[in-house]
Amino acid sequence: MRLLLSLLIVFCLYDFSYGQSSAPTYSNEFLSIGVGARSFAMGNSVIASQSGVEAAYWNPSSLVELNSKYDASLMHAEYFGGLSAYDYLGFAIKLTKESALGLSLIRYGVDDIPNTLELIDSDGNLRYDRITTFTAADYAFLFSYARKTGIKGLNIGGNVKLIYRHTGDFAKAYGFGIDLSASYKKSNWKFAVVLRDASSTFNSWVFNTDDLEEIFALTGNEIPENSTELTLPRLILGVSRSFNISDNFGLLAEFDTDLTFDGKRNVVIQGDLLSIDPHIAVEASFKRFIFLRAGLNNFQEETDFDNGKEWTFQPNLGLGINYKGFRLDYALTDIGDQSIARYSNVFSLSYSFN
Repeated sequence: MRLLLSLLIVFCLYDFSYGQSSAPTYSNEFLSIGVGARSFAMGNSVIASQSGVEAAYWNPSSLVELNSKYDASLMHAEYFGGLSAYDYLGFAIKLTKESALGLSLIRYGVDDIPNTLELIDSDGNLRYDRITTFTAADYAFLFSYARKTGIKGLNIGGNVKLIYRHTGDFAKAYGFGIDLSASYKKSNWKFAVVLRDASSTFNSWVFNTDDLEEIFALTGNEIPENSTELTLPRLILGVSRSFNISDNFGLLAEFDTDLTFDGKRNVVIQGDLLSIDPHIAVEASFKRFIFLRAGLNNFQEETDFDNGKEWTFQPNLGLGINYKGFRLDYALTDIGDQSIARYSNVFSLSYSFN
């Protein structure tokens, strides 16, 4: 454990010092969207309370708490009026009473983008029949493992992330990263810590500019060069508390906060060295059958037309049904359009079985 802690400190210090001058503030942001409609309804405040296969994304150490041998989940969401699609597929298996394994696939893409490079032929004629289409998509494959420790209530876990991104035949990138996590349960309390991109997730970009050089030269654009993009670590802390109101009614509350070290972000606490982004959620249940959820996140300071400052936030609501191993979850994000955020109806379906 001491060796692991020492390695984490070395990684963080290296990435912190290197990233202040080289790494972008936002990288691989499609991996920050989340998975599962429950998490969307709760404003992504789920790293301590999330169970089931979706925990592989949020907090892999919680995978070991699977109630069944197998658990599978899928989700589909669309953004920007259906222009882009976001999909998730996950599967988890409980290997023993002390360990579990998870596999996840995430895709965010825009399909059927018109390619007009050949719109005008050599004679200067418009040739609409020469228009083709291409896809710009990001993929992530997560291999997760969780295990109980010798300390009662303490679990540890991690992810190995393989990333593939492409924009038609023009550019592609391959990436690799690691997530580490731990959770501790004591009575009705649960504490969680997740270090995403613990070793810095990198994307190695390769550009095919053969078909673009002439267009880029005519339009005065700079021809891109092969490069490596880094995603610096993000530390997420969470605590949840469950309450037994009666034999039929239960309540759960969770508070999470994201700590980023990649430059100033528009969050509650902003800084060049450290930015802190809190979010909070509650979940009420009836006989563990019906769940009502609400969450607040995405707190940002915005400037209006009069150069005035005001704080905005994103409210979310959701509903869940759990019946004979099936879990159907629904989320309505950004109620009342309170913030500049993703407004969407999100559904996810999960199934636990032996």
